[in-house]
Amino acid sequence: MFAIAFPVFDPIAVSFGPFAIRWYALAYIGGIVLGWIYARAIIRDGRLWGGTSPISLLDMDDFILWVTFGIILGGRTGYVLFYNLDYFVQHPAEIIELWKGGMSFHGGFLGCVAAVLLFGWRRKVSVLSLGDITCAVGPIGLLLGRIANFINGELWGRAADVPWAMVFPTGGPVPRHPSQLYEATLEGVLLFIVLALMIRAGALRRPGFIIGSFATLYGIARITGEFFREPDPQLGFLWGGLTMGMVLSVPMIVAGVCFLVAAWRRQPVSSIQAPANQVSINQG
Repeated sequence: MFAIAFPVFDPIAVSFGPFAIRWYALAYIGGIVLGWIYARAIIRDGRLWGGTSPISLLDMDDFILWVTFGIILGGRTGYVLFYNLDYFVQHPAEIIELWKGGMSFHGGFLGCVAAVLLFGWRRKVSVLSLGDITCAVGPIGLLLGRIANFINGELWGRAADVPWAMVFPTGGPVPRHPSQLYEATLEGVLLFIVLALMIRAGALRRPGFIIGSFATLYGIARITGEFFREPDPQLGFLWGGLTMGMVLSVPMIVAGVCFLVAAWRRQPVSSIQAPANQVSINQG
């Protein structure tokens, strides 16, 4: 059977003696930095908000640290609870060994939600608008993360006979779907473009609309990708052929639709002219 040989990548991107930086770590760093730059561009463009952004650049600069901790702590906690609880109950010391891999998007998403809520409460800024910005930049990290999965030769797809099927080093001799690239395209490139077009069309003037769009579209993209991805070996298929990724995405879609309906029913912010002193106060 014709199959493409998996290109050999070194999982270590840069090394300095005993110190090494892996591609997966660079994906997280790059996603956060590029997301921060894009978020600042969104905040600066008053046309997207129909006036002044309810989130200041200083707020966003400070929020980066909060959301970074949310992603890491939530992602690791989600992986432990959702994907490998039995193992970590027996080996609790390995929970903090992040360099060995093991992160959950759904856990990281919940960590971001917690960061947005806590930061919004502390700074007295719009939680919905901060969440909109966070979700708008999210696909950047998803894209880089999936590419890192591909470089590491992990999370490969199910057996396939398509011309672009690949034989992964850890996946046996069977040609498989390069599902990491499918997910990078759906969750990263396509989702980013759709959300960017929504923002250009004025979606930020309805706080919560981008949150709802992200949750709904990501859930659909993830479920679609799961049809081509081999389930985690320690879990396998769940009820009726479902995977854990599918199960965890369903609540996201439901919540996303609720956010979309609620945001659409609100009066667009651009049609509400707030006094100048009130805007100044909101900027903190």
